[in-house]
Amino acid sequence: MDTSGNLPSYRAPRLRPGDRVRIVAPACPPGREHVARGVEELTSWGLRPEVGEHVFDQWGYMAGRDEDRVSDLNSAFRDPGVRAVFAAMGGKGTYRIVDDLDTDALRRDPKPVVGFSDITHLHLALWARCRLACLHGPFPDPGDDGRGSVSADAVRRALMTTEPVVIRRDAGEATAAVTVEGTATGVLLGGNLSAVRTETGAGLPSLEGAILFLEHQRGTGLGEVDRALTQLTRAGALEGVRGVALGQFIGFEQDAGDATLGGWGIADILRDRLTRLGVPVLGGLPAGHGPHPPSIPLGTRATIDTAEGTLTVQPAVV
Repeated sequence: MDTSGNLPSYRAPRLRPGDRVRIVAPACPPGREHVARGVEELTSWGLRPEVGEHVFDQWGYMAGRDEDRVSDLNSAFRDPGVRAVFAAMGGKGTYRIVDDLDTDALRRDPKPVVGFSDITHLHLALWARCRLACLHGPFPDPGDDGRGSVSADAVRRALMTTEPVVIRRDAGEATAAVTVEGTATGVLLGGNLSAVRTETGAGLPSLEGAILFLEHQRGTGLGEVDRALTQLTRAGALEGVRGVALGQFIGFEQDAGDATLGGWGIADILRDRLTRLGVPVLGGLPAGHGPHPPSIPLGTRATIDTAEGTLTVQPAVV
């Protein structure tokens, strides 16, 4: 399916004071203090936050059994009084439950899902199956010292206003050196590279006509990024992409200049794999697993402009 076509995305109404919102844990279990601070923050916006039944369950490294985690999600999707769904954290396990999401409920009553990292699996599945616009953003926990207040305010503005979101290139980011000049417009899709790769051949929606957003947190090293991008290329998943927006690739700083890696760093891998697409690439966006992450709509129209160093995204709410 060409994501640049005329089929509309489903965008929820913006949040207003008095709205109920639901906190869920599709992946790993969050700490109680973390959730309590988020509840306090959401309440300060005039919202009425609720905590899903199984948020503090634990089954292995996940927040309860698969059927319980998806039950919390579907309960929020089906409740007409719940106007947004927040993932308390990412981690592991969301990929196990995406086939059982009640996307019919979201078609009838769209509501944004907020999260990032492993929650990318949800975002991709919801776009593929019901074209729901979501939000790549953190759980609104400002922390005890308030250091997360900038990110929390970005979540608030992305959900409670209809202003476009503009993310500007930061020359200090490791991916800032990766640029293919030009401008491109399309629906913004993507998120965490590991999640995008895992959905290849399973639940990855067509990226034809899309701007692909990627961010990543180091696991085993440069090879994991190389393997992921090569797999996406070999599977034909990147055919028709109109542009690439690169966020943070955290933890790869130690690789630069390593003689055992031939002097390559993360920018070299990204440049080698992505420039051959022949589309504009904008690196250096301060979005991902770093401090103070912004909130970025997914499933709405976006433009990258390498001359201006900006990613401009239309809101996920109306």
